[in-house]
Amino acid sequence: MSQTPLKDDIEQLSEDQRNVLKSLRASRMVLPILLGLGVVAFLVLRNFDFEKIKHIHWSAATFGWIALAFALMVIRHLAFSLRMWVLAQGHFSFVKCIELVMIFEFSLCITPTTAGGAAVSLFVLTQEHLSAARTTTIVLYKVVLDTLFFVGTFPLLFAINGAKVIRPGMESLADGNWESRLFFFSYAGMVSYGLFLFYGLFVNPTLIKRALVGATRLPFLSRFNERMEKLGSEIVLASEDMKNIGWRQHTAAFGATWVAWTCKFLLISCLIFGIDHPTMTFAREVLLYSRLQAMFIIMALSPTPGGAGIAEGLFYPFLHDFLSNLEVATVIALIWRLMSYYLYLAAGAIVVPNWIRKVFLKNLKKEN
Repeated sequence: MSQTPLKDDIEQLSEDQRNVLKSLRASRMVLPILLGLGVVAFLVLRNFDFEKIKHIHWSAATFGWIALAFALMVIRHLAFSLRMWVLAQGHFSFVKCIELVMIFEFSLCITPTTAGGAAVSLFVLTQEHLSAARTTTIVLYKVVLDTLFFVGTFPLLFAINGAKVIRPGMESLADGNWESRLFFFSYAGMVSYGLFLFYGLFVNPTLIKRALVGATRLPFLSRFNERMEKLGSEIVLASEDMKNIGWRQHTAAFGATWVAWTCKFLLISCLIFGIDHPTMTFAREVLLYSRLQAMFIIMALSPTPGGAGIAEGLFYPFLHDFLSNLEVATVIALIWRLMSYYLYLAAGAIVVPNWIRKVFLKNLKKEN
């Protein structure tokens, strides 16, 4: 990044703060860009027939669908910003929430999906002078809400569509391959940590803290003692703060979560419909939406920053029954990632340095 803290300022920070700032460097963009474009290049170089791309009819209607997809991306961002505004209970203006969500999305783009962006969220919200209790509440409750959306809605989608919701051609749960095994493993993980955090926030945070600290008595987990002690304390703190959130705010927060994720999946549907023009009935659209949700559940296991490379690689195998050929699928996948991933990388490279200069460095000067 062009604007970073001075060396003397960095030396004053804690190790965790320095690690967070390092994770937000623009240089971290290089790997996900190379991974994502590398997969696209591999698909292009491997039996890619450019003649099939020429059959794409770039009409006004096509660009209209792309514009609608972009509008859905904007709505998604605004929905997550609304969730932030609701959970912060007016501490931030809505415009400020838009900026914060931009920073969080940028951090998710440059860190492995499995790692998440909790550390960045905690750091940023603390710098914005939000109380420790409310900061922890927002960070942990966001995870619960996102998990609740996937865990809660997918059984309904499965009941409507059957096993083929997981991958094309799958007729029963016994008809499994690597995709279905990855799906069930990822879904089970979501259920587990979702229930864990839900129980900690709403039922018995003290028991969860004891369990976390107790687990570190095992020899191979002893090195995580301090980290688990901190996480347990944060859960207890957030649980107490959750009592200040009313049922209307809970409803609004989940509603915003539902809108945000639904827009993310409908965005891809718009691109497929507008560029490839498949024959789509309502039932087929529901199946496509469901398949996209299954694909994102698997992507939750991605070890790459922002799912780079994984998202592009999974696109055609998961959706080939909705797409005419690999070549058109590659074009759609590239437009999708440019719109919903690389755009956040570019925007974050502008917003994050500005935030560091105006908020973080300003706080450092006040402390000194």
